[in-house]
Amino acid sequence: MAAFEYKAFDGAGKEKKGLLEGDTARQVRRKLREQQLMPIEVREVAQQNNKETSHQLQSSRNRLSTTELALLTRQLATMLKAGTPLDESLQAVAEQSEAPKTKRLLLGVRSRVMEGHSLADGFSSFPNAFPEIYRSSVGAGEQSGHLDSVLEHLAEYTEKQHAIRQKVLLAFLYPSFLTIVAVGIVGFLMVSIVPKLVDIFADIEQELPFITTALIAISDFLQNHGLIMIVAIVAVIVALRLIFRNEGPKRKLHTLFLRLPLMGRFIRSNNTAQFANTLSMMAASGVPILTALHTAGSVITNLPMREAVEAATVRVREGASIGKSLSMSKLFPPMTMHLIKIGEASGELEEMLGRAAENQERELDTMRTALTSLMGPMMILIMGGIVVLIVLAILLPIMSLNDLTA
Repeated sequence: MAAFEYKAFDGAGKEKKGLLEGDTARQVRRKLREQQLMPIEVREVAQQNNKETSHQLQSSRNRLSTTELALLTRQLATMLKAGTPLDESLQAVAEQSEAPKTKRLLLGVRSRVMEGHSLADGFSSFPNAFPEIYRSSVGAGEQSGHLDSVLEHLAEYTEKQHAIRQKVLLAFLYPSFLTIVAVGIVGFLMVSIVPKLVDIFADIEQELPFITTALIAISDFLQNHGLIMIVAIVAVIVALRLIFRNEGPKRKLHTLFLRLPLMGRFIRSNNTAQFANTLSMMAASGVPILTALHTAGSVITNLPMREAVEAATVRVREGASIGKSLSMSKLFPPMTMHLIKIGEASGELEEMLGRAAENQERELDTMRTALTSLMGPMMILIMGGIVVLIVLAILLPIMSLNDLTA
């Protein structure tokens, strides 16, 4: 029995949308007529051969947020652990979901399972909702017979990745907000307030101090060319984004980021934490180590570090150890490499990877706290200095004028 999306009119002529299960589209239309609805369109959710549906599977409306994915994964794991059959578990989780998008996706996956496909194949029908890491782990869980445990690991992993992303976002959000506010205040002063105050010096024949002359020149430039400057800045940003889409310039930029004192540490810690978390979860789920390395490397956003994992995967395929292969790049933190080597030697790789991820997350928290603690006072000092300069630029000519008239 498959899931079908439908559009229909009720007796009052209002359009209705929803989901119904049935063996064929004709049966679904009959069910709609029995409910006093006039069907307009009936379409199978998981139909793969239809080009329009194939395009639909790639659309953004089939994406799930990290929170939604973690929630449905934990619910599904709970149902399976309780001994509920897979199709009934998918049906129950779909019915409990308040989001129509989640319900549609789960019913689409259920229809694939009812056709005889595996759960991993069902998730593969919606690649934008269920990423490769998710599908590979589910497939390994099905093969090992521990699907419920794998889904619990996936839920914990998804929640942990979401927490890491939130920490990174917060680390950059506060400084960015302060910078925008500071630039906005200074721009407002220079364009709106300063010109009115410096008009009083227009008729003064004496030579103005350098700081006052510079302030007037900057104010005039912003009034006359401010819009052009904003457009130019936006154009430069767009051009840089287009340039750094190419792999060569992007690699050079990412290499430069890694060499910067504070940003380099932050990028290393963030990418290492995500890599270790992903590799630990996939190894615990029973995914083959080469597949796990390849998939875990794909979550790394820094290009040199991702390429280092790809090179390490080749060495591991040839018989080398994971820790030694990753250490050759010298891009990953030494503590993480040490823990991985201990894990390989002791047979507790999953546990050591988890500890490595926790260690990097603690370092991320420390850097985030230090960054947000320093940025506030720093921006206040910068703003205070700019305001003092503006005040001096205005007061110095007035004080000079008073000295002349005394």
